[in-house]
Amino acid sequence: MAVASARSLAETYAPSGSATRLATFAVLALIGSALIAISGKITVPFWPVPATMQTLVIFTLAAAYGRKLAVATLLLYLAEGAIGLPVFTKGGGFAYFAGPTTGYLVAFVIAAGMTGWAADRGYDRNPLKLFAVNLAGTVLILALGAAWIALVFGMDKAIAWGVGPFIATDVIKAALAAAVVPAGWQALAFLRR
Repeated sequence: MAVASARSLAETYAPSGSATRLATFAVLALIGSALIAISGKITVPFWPVPATMQTLVIFTLAAAYGRKLAVATLLLYLAEGAIGLPVFTKGGGFAYFAGPTTGYLVAFVIAAGMTGWAADRGYDRNPLKLFAVNLAGTVLILALGAAWIALVFGMDKAIAWGVGPFIATDVIKAALAAAVVPAGWQALAFLRR
């Protein structure tokens, strides 16, 4: 069964002129990367990887932006960090990619693409479908994060440091993100009456 194409909130409400639309998407990517950076500073201090609010923001942005803009936003965020802007939880710079959070950073892009893809197909209007996609993204983020930790610190630390501390909070953040965008669609539909 083919899944019908839909449009994300960003696609639906962006201006129609090509230059204005492109400028809108550029501004949204900048705002999104700033929100991801800010959410990374809201931490619960676990070691070696702190828990942050980033997955909540990433899943919400991806559902609102759609796949292309979500992936572009995450790549912008990573590029900002790579050139030294302090957008990551503990700073920035290219050397940051050799640290314990690299698996999570890479997985953020893929998970945003997954949720954005789902939004492009109308799943962003249904909180249960969106939660299922966000949950799959959460599993991916935890798996890649743990895999990288296994490479850096050893397999015995991967589950204890890379997955265990995050399971409950990440499921809650995936659920919250799955509620926000469908509620946004409903609010906008109400306002347009």
